Amino acid sequence: METNILKAFHNISKLKNFKLTELYSGQNRMNNVGTALEYFVRDIFCSSIDIVGLVNKDKKHSEYLSYLGNQNNPPDFIVKNGDAIEVKKIGRLVSSIALNSSYPKSKLHSDDVRILRSCRECDGGEWVKKDIIYAVGSVTDSKIKTLWFIYGDCYAADREVYEKTFRSISKKVREVDHLDFTAETNEIAGVRKIDPLGITYLRVRDMWGIDTPHKVFGSLTEFNRKSNFSAFALMSDDKYKSFPKQDRDNIETNSKIKVKSIEIKSPNNPANYLKAKLICFVQ
Repeated sequence: METNILKAFHNISKLKNFKLTELYSGQNRMNNVGTALEYFVRDIFCSSIDIVGLVNKDKKHSEYLSYLGNQNNPPDFIVKNGDAIEVKKIGRLVSSIALNSSYPKSKLHSDDVRILRSCRECDGGEWVKKDIIYAVGSVTDSKIKTLWFIYGDCYAADREVYEKTFRSISKKVREVDHLDFTAETNEIAGVRKIDPLGITYLRVRDMWGIDTPHKVFGSLTEFNRKSNFSAFALMSDDKYKSFPKQDRDNIETNSKIKVKSIEIKSPNNPANYLKAKLICFVQ
């Protein structure tokens, strides 16, 4: 079974209810709103929003998805032979997103030390990099008010930008005299034997964050705070054209959806502008 962001967006346009507690009522794994939001995003990709019961949903998801992640390692899921999706729940539209120890990604690379081996081995383990979508949902009283799908290459710089900063800070920290640093760590640094007994250690962690897509790109949309629900998808023009013509036609002929051709600043060089597509659904 095949799916993609355009099919997911088409599925969104058919929905009337965006209250997570009602969509997933009676499911004991849905006490956490973030988990419910992730299931919602999975459901719209897998056309399974109407399937009752998590066991049945999970079976349906397995037909479309090649990987399911966890809270500590990105991404949250990967479409079979397709894009990676990272789901983030926020409260305020113009706040920031906590990415924790994972810097913003323009692409998901198979040699990223923060992804699991099971992620590297999905889709036959032959992939080098995948496009990544940040699915960012603004949730109030367990109701999704706004949902953004933004491709990493429209949002984040190349990974060298972040890794250079990480290495520079790590190097400076390790220049501190009289400290016993751990030999290897994926964090900025680890310090051993801090106290006289040598039994205390310190982890120096990197905690990344990024402005929400709405804060960065909201002015390009037709957002209305009085709307019941809004969804937006932003991708490069080339990415949009890479999807099957049938999926593009379904989106472009859907009276509830608008597809706008826009230009955005390059995340790597704001002096350059990139051709992009912004897909809008406002209910």
